[in-house]
Amino acid sequence: MAKATKKPRKLTAHVTYLEMKERHAVHAPMPSRPQLALMRAENMPVAYYRYLFEQVGRNHHWFLRRAMNDEELAGIIHSENTQIDVLYAGGCPAGYFELDLSALPERVEIAYFGLARDYVGMGLGKWFLAEAIETAWEKGPSRVTVHTNTLDHPAALQLYQRLGFEPVGVGEETVEAWD
Repeated sequence: MAKATKKPRKLTAHVTYLEMKERHAVHAPMPSRPQLALMRAENMPVAYYRYLFEQVGRNHHWFLRRAMNDEELAGIIHSENTQIDVLYAGGCPAGYFELDLSALPERVEIAYFGLARDYVGMGLGKWFLAEAIETAWEKGPSRVTVHTNTLDHPAALQLYQRLGFEPVGVGEETVEAWD
């Protein structure tokens, strides 16, 4: 007897698009515990990227990169228009951010940003986001953009705004649940 294929569950997310047109001085001291290191990833193996994507994005139903085959994904993450920085806490991967540099000098997009579920709630978010923003501005864009949705961490939109992003648009998207 053939096993019935379960239809993926669909979720609707309300999206907020944000931008920052001026570099802001953000005071976000590095947390003293755990010991942190932020490292730029060079030629990251696709399997490691998928691991980070799952650790950070699973609870928020991140979907775009999940559906890509390895060749498509490698083409993006190994592109000169992509920069990935990985946060390590106590020697373990704790999160990452990915910058899309393809629209320079007009803008840099923080395409992905987040902490792995085991590191949420440890007081790392504000400092880590400030580092992502500063790294984006170092590329010399006219503006930095990011988007978030209602499936992301409940404090995500508020944190983006607290660090200087302003909403510039809203939308809606349907995503496949990561069950």
